[in-house]
This record gives sequence, C-alpha cells and structure tokens, in this order.
Amino acid sequence: MADRYLSFTGTAPGRFLTRRLGLPRPAPLRRRSPERPDLDGGLLHLTAGKSDLDLAPVLARTGPAPDDATGRPAAVVLDASGIRDVEGLAEVHAALHPVVRSVAASGRIVVLGAPLDPADHHQAAAQQALEGFTRSLGKETGRGITVNLVRLTDAPAAESTLRFLLSPGSAYVSGQVIGVGAHETAAPYDVDRPLSGRTALVTGAARGIGEAVAETLARDGAKVVVLDVPGAEADARRVAERLGGTALPLDITAADAGARIAEALPDGLDVLVHNAGITRDRRLVNMPAELWSPVLEVNLASVLRTTDALLAAGTLRRGGRIVATASIAGIAGNAGQTNYGASKAGVTGLVRALAPHALDGHGVTVNAVAPGFIETKMTAAVPLFIREAGRRMNSLAQGGLPIDVAETTAWLAHPASGAVNGQVVRVCGQSLLGA
Repeated sequence: MADRYLSFTGTAPGRFLTRRLGLPRPAPLRRRSPERPDLDGGLLHLTAGKSDLDLAPVLARTGPAPDDATGRPAAVVLDASGIRDVEGLAEVHAALHPVVRSVAASGRIVVLGAPLDPADHHQAAAQQALEGFTRSLGKETGRGITVNLVRLTDAPAAESTLRFLLSPGSAYVSGQVIGVGAHETAAPYDVDRPLSGRTALVTGAARGIGEAVAETLARDGAKVVVLDVPGAEADARRVAERLGGTALPLDITAADAGARIAEALPDGLDVLVHNAGITRDRRLVNMPAELWSPVLEVNLASVLRTTDALLAAGTLRRGGRIVATASIAGIAGNAGQTNYGASKAGVTGLVRALAPHALDGHGVTVNAVAPGFIETKMTAAVPLFIREAGRRMNSLAQGGLPIDVAETTAWLAHPASGAVNGQVVRVCGQSLLGA
C-alpha cells in the first residue's frame, strides 16, 4: 500500500503544513537501482584521536570518490577507533560538528570505533560513549541520512561492511552498532556479481520479503533455491523460473526437512536464509495453545532443526553464510505478539550462541536481520492508525521496503563478510522502540 503521507509531504502544501504543525517530514530514500548503484557525491574521511587503521585503500575500494570540499559530501567516515578517554570525545564533536549540516540528502555517516577493552575502563567508557553518540545523531540528522557505528580492529576486514553502509543499499539501516572481527581473506569474487558460482536457499521465498531476498541474491550471481510450503508451489516455481533458479516445495517444519534439503542439494549449499515465518496475533490471556505453538514451530524450532541438520550433514560448505530473520518485536516486544516476539528473540539467541561454534567448526558465519515496519501485504492489512504509527516511529519516519531487508541479507551473504559473525542488524529505520 502506498504511503500517501510521504507523498503528501513532498508537495508544497504538505511541506507548509508539516512545518507549521511540527509533524514528521520523511524524506524519500535513495535506494539502489541499476542506473544509480552508488551514492551521488564524494566521501569525507575524518579522524578523531590517534588511529592505527589504514583506511585509505579500503575506502578507495568501497565508498564514493574522495570529497573535493566544493559540494555536499554523500558520505562521512569518522575514524574514532583511537579514542581512549573522555577528553578524546571532544575530538569527535570537533570533527563532526562543522560538517553534519553539509551532508547530502540520503547521505551516510559512519563512525568507526574499537572493541571495548576490559582492561581499560577509561577506554571502554569512551568507546561505549560512541554508541550513545551515534544513535542520538541518527535521530537528529533527518533528510534520509543514516548514521551507524562499526567496531573493528582491522580495516580490510570491514571492507564489505563499509561498502554496504556507504551505498544506497543501506537506506533503511540506521542507528546500528556492527562488530567486525579479525580479517579473513575472501576467495576471489566478481565485484558486480559476488555470489557467482554460489548456491543460496531462501525459505518462505514465494512472496514478500523472501521473494525480494531471492531476487537480490540472484542479482548478485547466486543460483537460488526457492523453498516454500507445498501450498505455495505455483508461486515458488514462478519466482524460481524468473530468477533462473529452482523451486523446492517443502514444509520447513517437517521433522526430515533438513535431510530433504541436503538430498536436494548434493553439491552443497553456500548461503542459507531462514526467512519463513508466520504470525498468529492475540493477547496472551486470549491465546490458546493452537495459536502459540505454530508460531514457535515455524519461526524458531524449524530454524534450529534445519540448521543443525545441514551443519551436521556438511551441506553448508566452508565459507558459507547463515542469515536468519529476527524482528524488532523480539527486541522491543509488541502487544498481542508474545508468541511472535518469543520466537524472534529466540532467533537472536540462536545466532549469538551458534556463531562462534559454526565458524570454528564449519567455517560458516551466522547472523540475523531484524526487520521493523516493512511495507508488505501483511502490514497493509494492519488497521490505519496502527499502520501509520508503525511507519512514523523511527528516525526516517517511514516504513521500509522488502528490498531493504534483502540488501542487508546480501551484505551478510557476501564472500568478503567472513569477519561479520554473530551480529543482529535491525532494518528498521532506527526504530524508536528497542535498543
């Protein structure tokens, strides 16, 4: 369903009324397109504190061209990884205070920080301060500008992350804190089609967000397996045929679902996207077991069983990626969704606990995307006032699109994202609910 308020605020009367009444003024977001795959404008690289990071080669490969200081920068990268005390935070203010106003609409601000040092509480305090600073700035900038914090120790390890955050693909990702581990050398890949030669399976891919994820992974070169329930087989085959992939009609809650996937993919799998999910909303006092159990079974139990089976069978090849779908409901909670919130919080627990073991034992990373209000057929059926509240209660004051979740998934699936592990990244426009 079209966001008519967003369209109205782009007109002269809309701008006048929203300004006079103090109403949200969402800016149309600049998303990736074949014609405009990159941000328009230059990149401004700033430093606060003494940094040991050699960022110049990485930024030359991942971001817009260096800014010539004559126009509005499309992106600002502030390296604050060397900040070790409260006094150093003054340099953060001094670096960004003069330039924030000049960042172009739909621009990007990325702050680089360091992991917290448990042996130095002054460093830990200063670096933790960057999190509050970044999230607060994200709520101030407006004009479709996103602000994120990346904690890293190794610049090359963050290459795929910086490429994503400094691109139109991250239009609905803001206020996030992303940890990047030690550098892991990626196998050679095609920059334009990084998933070429790789096989990706997406559950619940016959429609909605799952279909967008399948499309985006196919765009990036993957051979996509479109998995959905047998009742959606016709739609799954339609999507698979359009993307040059294959359809796999299968009930993901079946006890032997993992074994059947492994049998269907004898040559192995590189990317596993757990997208299938359902809702059965009702307040707990009115929720019978028959509404509770299916949600936990589809959204969480099947994810656990299938992941365990495919790792045990060796179907997921080394260098593989698992991307699960969590939700803002599992972070902040949502009235009428105790079942759904529990299931999605469970996905977060799965990711954080499994990630180090899957990487050490199988060479596979495990991450999650946590969508907020995304414009789908499901949200279009939400009552008007609740729908409008969902759209406006984030820093970008609008709902996201399925492609926003898909672009984030594609980044986590990237061959060069091996240093991104155990992360839960919200795709919510920096929702005002949750952390």
